Amino acid sequence: MDSKHLNRIKVVLAEKEKTNKWLAEQLGKDQATISKWVTNTTQPNLEMLLQIAKVLEVNVNELVRPLE
Repeated sequence: MDSKHLNRIKVVLAEKEKTNKWLAEQLGKDQATISKWVTNTTQPNLEMLLQIAKVLEVNVNELVRPLE
């Protein structure tokens, strides 16, 4: 596993048929920040992951990849 790809936000957004723009609006963040998260350029903090999980209606565990 590539250690740079720690989150599954992009995958979950696709599964939920949601866009980066939609997520940015829900969280009050700019689209550039969301883009960095979905490309794993940067990672959201735990509090933000919990908020993302809430707006996507998923368990936070679905947003992170298990460490191997």
